[in-house]
Amino acid sequence: MSAPALDFGSLGFGAAGIGNLYRAVDDDAAAATIDAAWQGGIRYFDTAPHYGLGLSERRLGAFLRGKPRGEFLVSTKVGRLLVPRANPDDARDDEGFDVPAAFRRVWDPSESGIRRSLEDSLARLGLDHVDILYLHDPDVFDLEAGITQALPAMLRLRDEGLVRAVGVGANSSKALAECVDRSELDVVMLAGRYTLLEQPALHDLLPACLERGVGVVNVGVYNSGLLARATVPDGANYNYAPAPPDILDRARRLARCCAEFGVKLPTAALHFSLRHPAVRTVVVGASNADQIEQNVARMRQTVPHELWGELRRRGLIPE
Repeated sequence: MSAPALDFGSLGFGAAGIGNLYRAVDDDAAAATIDAAWQGGIRYFDTAPHYGLGLSERRLGAFLRGKPRGEFLVSTKVGRLLVPRANPDDARDDEGFDVPAAFRRVWDPSESGIRRSLEDSLARLGLDHVDILYLHDPDVFDLEAGITQALPAMLRLRDEGLVRAVGVGANSSKALAECVDRSELDVVMLAGRYTLLEQPALHDLLPACLERGVGVVNVGVYNSGLLARATVPDGANYNYAPAPPDILDRARRLARCCAEFGVKLPTAALHFSLRHPAVRTVVVGASNADQIEQNVARMRQTVPHELWGELRRRGLIPE
């Protein structure tokens, strides 16, 4: 099944936040966040074992068990296999999630590792299949093994009906373009490389996806929060670190131009990230209901076409 047959909707929910990314979120707040997404019309939900060492999958699954299975799409990821470990001192996870370090993440691109990871995810989610299975950040570990070992195993899972579509998620558009070229993918999840701020994927990944009929799920469209506010503060983050002066200056020029058209910077960022014909949907994360409601409201706003022309005229987005 190819990506165009999947009805993503324009906006999807990224579930890293409800896996306690950076800060703890209690069960009620997590459920309220997912419910806000559902009430806002979102029907595509993305998670991963990596997010809170399985906590995100468990919380998402608990909510979705009360919903008709045919009314939503779920994606999860493989590559980082969760292996239980003793944790007598109740140490905390050291990869950004506020959870006990009860598991360790092990890169395992083998077919047995891929199948075990999916089986564990299905148990946590309480589902008998997921709609999309992504290979998670293979370029961080071993891209060649990801392409030659993991992806063939995942395609067999698709053939068996355990997943409807197969893809790869990464921050590197170059790595994703190589995966598209060398495998029979349905979708890719692109993080931060086709945004209002920067568009390197225009030169490699997006043309390849159009040529091969591969859908793009666009994530990280606020560039680590740099584009998430109407005004860009000093010390704003870019790529999970303080933004350098030239990046801050560019973001502020974008914000000023948007304001001239009565559009806030995050609204423009959200709408821009959907403009390329290869992009099927935009996924945004949230750790509370207010964040989701803000993004739903932004997506429903109208952005004047003239804004894009002026941004091009000023050299802030490409022709």
